[in-house]
Amino acid sequence: MDGEFCVVCGRTGRELTDGLCAECAADRTTLVTAPERAVVVVCPSCGARQVGGVWEREGSSPLLTAEDLAPFLRVHPEAGVRRVRWEETSASGTVRELSGSVDVVFRGVPRTVPVRLSVRTEHRACPECSRKSGRYYTAVLQLRGDQEKPAEKSRPLHARLETAWRELLAESRAEWRKSVSWQEELPEGYDVFFTQTLAARAVAKVAKTKFGASVKESATLFGRKDGQDVYRVTLCLRFPRSAATIGGPDGRVEQ
Repeated sequence: MDGEFCVVCGRTGRELTDGLCAECAADRTTLVTAPERAVVVVCPSCGARQVGGVWEREGSSPLLTAEDLAPFLRVHPEAGVRRVRWEETSASGTVRELSGSVDVVFRGVPRTVPVRLSVRTEHRACPECSRKSGRYYTAVLQLRGDQEKPAEKSRPLHARLETAWRELLAESRAEWRKSVSWQEELPEGYDVFFTQTLAARAVAKVAKTKFGASVKESATLFGRKDGQDVYRVTLCLRFPRSAATIGGPDGRVEQ
């Protein structure tokens, strides 16, 4: 190896790959590239990003971040990225011009690679927000009081059901809460509309377990899809008057 030398710089005593030392190989190799133009699809309502056929990162900022730009970088398989810095050089409408600086290590040699990227932000409602904006639903939870006599007055009933609903949401998974489309106040209680039937059933199960609510389910034919009947489900939840004091620290129903 001592007699071998880099065919570019002529230095000896260094590990060579295809006749090149690591420094010369790094200088002659395209370590990082970026496309001339890129598109980021953002839901203007929830901030989710469309990645292929999947929507991700619900709740993100509608503004572009380094997390949005990183997937467009094409890195040499032998290079490891250490840091990426972006600077906006100009903006016009939904298009941003950015200048990037990527710190990489290639075969033990550090290099800083400049890249340029033009990104267009496209606003498009994700399926979930699109359904909600169109008042689409597959299930409704009817929040009601008990049927004991005498009948409960409207104001205390609504206050009690609203408190129970807030506690119920706190006990529910994020994906179940995401399925809530809208809510309507009625003299007899509240109707909460869901875009996912399984989520509505799951929330109803939590209400039964944690709050002692009774659950009655019914279904009505809504239409047909792919040759099969499509139903909308109604789940009537009746909260006992003792529900105002339930939900203790041990999670059991208190009487």
